[in-house]
Amino acid sequence: MDEALLRSLTPSVLTILVRRGADFAAAEDAVQDALIEALRVWPADPPRDAKGWLVTAAWRKFLDQVRADSARRRREDLVDEEPAPGPTPDVDDTLQLYFLCAHPSLTPSSAVALTLRAVGGLTTRQIAEAYLVPEATMAQRISRAKRTVSGVRFDQPGDVATVLRVLYLVFNEGYSGDVDLSAEAIRLTRQLAGMIDHPEVAGLLALMLLHHARRAGRTAPDGSLVPLAEQDRSRWDTAAIAEGIGILQAALARDRLGEFQAQAAIAALHADALTAEETDWVQIVEWYDELLRLTDNPVVRLNRVVAVGEADGPRAGLAALAALDDSLPRHTAVAAYLHERDGDPETAALLYSEAARKAPNLAERDYLTRQAARLNADRRR
Repeated sequence: MDEALLRSLTPSVLTILVRRGADFAAAEDAVQDALIEALRVWPADPPRDAKGWLVTAAWRKFLDQVRADSARRRREDLVDEEPAPGPTPDVDDTLQLYFLCAHPSLTPSSAVALTLRAVGGLTTRQIAEAYLVPEATMAQRISRAKRTVSGVRFDQPGDVATVLRVLYLVFNEGYSGDVDLSAEAIRLTRQLAGMIDHPEVAGLLALMLLHHARRAGRTAPDGSLVPLAEQDRSRWDTAAIAEGIGILQAALARDRLGEFQAQAAIAALHADALTAEETDWVQIVEWYDELLRLTDNPVVRLNRVVAVGEADGPRAGLAALAALDDSLPRHTAVAAYLHERDGDPETAALLYSEAARKAPNLAERDYLTRQAARLNADRRR
């Protein structure tokens, strides 16, 4: 079963249902039910026209919902509009759905959550982790957003800034390796850059290209995580790096700095260094300061701590870390790294073990566990 194919077809199927009269929340539920049915049926009986099968199955699921809801029985006449079997036009409506989910009637946080769930294919748990909130809280937020956006017309414009944030979160989820969505996020951001002349759209595209260019070096042949300083830079995509830097420079020249441009500038400094030792950490700290002026984000503050530790030494990094909330994800891992660099392997080993227990994914957990084991082995020698 090709789950990537199912994920790629979801936006178009969802769009067709909404255009045929389904409200967004009911359409999204119907499509999810159709996907589950496809996972059950297709391995034994694969359809000739995957998209047409999903459209028909989702429409029938929607009609089942309508019939089950006495308040909506008046809509049963839609059964006559059931799509005929046969090939369905291949139209990419993904970006349009992003804008639908970014409708002005929603708060930015709700719009992002709804888009990630309905269009991006992420689970409620993954979205909750991206927002640093409990899964139950995120489930309630998504349900409220579905109710709010029900009945919204496709010609009502969404918010570009919210769409950019959704694309960024989708890219990050794909980049983490849990769900491979990063290439799709880049494709959609390229599409958006061709539609809208805005420096932050260009900044986001540059940021994605610069991060994605390093992807091949992020893991070892056995799948284990390789930290940035230890990556084989010959495996980086130099063409993507050059493109990203060129796009960024053009955006910065317009003197309308935004958070994605600032993040891209940091990524460019990492990508431009021939070796880890040549990284311009002082300038990276300066860009983090710019980024914090644009967005007071706790994750940005934690990343700045790492940069301070490299630019000014581990003691300076630990002092900066002490000002942050120790419940912040990866706080313990940063503390472990800085203590190791400060010559305290015993404390570092304990912190690496603790960080491994809190790790958000298997690759990070294994990496942090190996760091703790390495330091403990060195101490026993």
